[in-house]
Amino acid sequence: MIRTLISLHEEDKQWLDRRAKKEGMTMTELVRRAVRQYRQQCEKGTAGEPTLDQLLRQTSGLWQGGDGLAAQVQAREEWEDR
Repeated sequence: MIRTLISLHEEDKQWLDRRAKKEGMTMTELVRRAVRQYRQQCEKGTAGEPTLDQLLRQTSGLWQGGDGLAAQVQAREEWEDR
């Protein structure tokens, strides 16, 4: 394991200490677990925003209105007319 020195705001350090005590572990272990979980979320694309592949799968087949390009052109023309 590699040691790393970080600087925290006082209120964040106090919160970590309280949370670690509540969880029954050291503050260091709590931070390790948080970093590990955040890394896993990022690698899966679940750290707040979905990945492009997830978005494409979720939205595939939603448009049922015919020619999508024609619909986009029409919408943009309506925006420009305003």
